[in-house]
Amino acid sequence: MISIKTKYSEEQLVILLKEKDESGFHHLYDNYSGALYGVILRIVHSKTYTEDIIQDVYVKIWNSIDLYDASKGRFYTWMINIARHTAIDYLKSKGFQNELKNQELPDFVYNTKELSTTDDESDFIGLSNVLQNLETDKQELIDLAYYQGFTQIEISEKLKIPLGTVKTKLRNALIKLRNLLKDYQ
Repeated sequence: MISIKTKYSEEQLVILLKEKDESGFHHLYDNYSGALYGVILRIVHSKTYTEDIIQDVYVKIWNSIDLYDASKGRFYTWMINIARHTAIDYLKSKGFQNELKNQELPDFVYNTKELSTTDDESDFIGLSNVLQNLETDKQELIDLAYYQGFTQIEISEKLKIPLGTVKTKLRNALIKLRNLLKDYQ
């Protein structure tokens, strides 16, 4: 027997999740797991850690769905932010830091090409292509802040530029990125 999958809009999905409907959760997993997995993997660079973290992300989405506010942004964006913050929190956790200290060097030097679930030419939402339209310094700031989890203060120290400059450049990069993304919708 062939099962026909139901398509839900973001609004319908949110309603189902708020009602704790299992079909909503299955739809969430089937349609968004690739994007969430990709975001987490890009931050932690490990399939094993990514699989652990994505479980936490789904639990957070399920338990926090009542906190989602459609007037503040899309549901997809809300979920991506949960995934990103969870991955960054994991990297900064004492348990993870201690685990890294106790491993031999080859165990935590990752080959991201080998771990990648997609080829370099594409990603789930094509963000790599959009980022290429930004100036190199803006790409670096977005990479440090959103993919590597650096705070603005840490970026300032790493790049040896004033904190105010980091804030201004990052804000300008995000504005330009938002405008570029409008062209892709």
